[in-house]
Amino acid sequence: MAQIGMDLNRFILEEERSHPKATGSLSLALTALTSAARIISSHVRMAGLADILGSTKNINIQGEEVQKLDVLSNNILIQHLSDSGQFFALASEELDEPVFPEKGKNGKYTIAFDPLDGSSNINVNVSIGTIFSIHKKVKGNIQDILQEGRKQVAAGYIVYGSSTMLVYSTGNGVNGFTLDPSVGLFLLSHPRMELPERGKIYSINEANYSKWDKKLKSYVDSLKEKNSSARYIGSMVADIHRTLIKGGIFCYPADLKNKNGKLRLLYEVAPMSFLIEQAGGKATTGSKDTLSIKPESIHQRAPVFLGSKSNVEELLTFLKK
Repeated sequence: MAQIGMDLNRFILEEERSHPKATGSLSLALTALTSAARIISSHVRMAGLADILGSTKNINIQGEEVQKLDVLSNNILIQHLSDSGQFFALASEELDEPVFPEKGKNGKYTIAFDPLDGSSNINVNVSIGTIFSIHKKVKGNIQDILQEGRKQVAAGYIVYGSSTMLVYSTGNGVNGFTLDPSVGLFLLSHPRMELPERGKIYSINEANYSKWDKKLKSYVDSLKEKNSSARYIGSMVADIHRTLIKGGIFCYPADLKNKNGKLRLLYEVAPMSFLIEQAGGKATTGSKDTLSIKPESIHQRAPVFLGSKSNVEELLTFLKK
């Protein structure tokens, strides 16, 4: 069993050795990702000192105002992932269309990512992060990106908070690594992460209460009657990280304004659902398994409820009434 303090690169290699047919390609892909994460983390730590705070005054494909750190993080990831030669295609929240790197023609994987989740919180020094989802290349075209979440070969996030942590899974449980800035290494700090069967915390943007359907309102009202604790940060990475450690439920439903939900299926809903399930939790749109949805477009949105199994099952009893 992996020991606390094990270097991430060694951990990746140990995982590779447990799969006799492994070629080392996924290990190289994950290494490129962690290299980019270390650089992004160093820039985030300089926010307020370097000229990387504030808006670029541009609007991205999502209709959101682009922050300077969004652009910086996206460029760093595109460069490192492309140069690795392991990725046939890259899809980013910040780009209208996927990128097919010249060096990745023979790459075995595709990756979809949100370079800096929670960027609206950058200027107020709240935790932000990077989310990623990796699939195998199958057909050698854009359809390789548009695969169900169930087919992910790896997924995870990096949270830039009081410390920088990388949490990921390759389908064999979830492990968390904390960046030691003194040596520049991600070290195993949270082995075999598992969600509590039930948690007392619920995370949802209650400012949208008036836009929810009656069943969801009834569920949230019941939580208040049980003296559950409400915690909502507004950075999905931070909210999911807390849920993964403390248990409970995270909700981003569809509503009157966002009839398909607001979070993106490929690089937010699917990878987080994969992690939650790998940690013993449950994820749903409210009517179907999030990981079974076949994406039709790169920036497709979907509602999501995920967290401790007991909490999610309780929610479903309300939604099915």
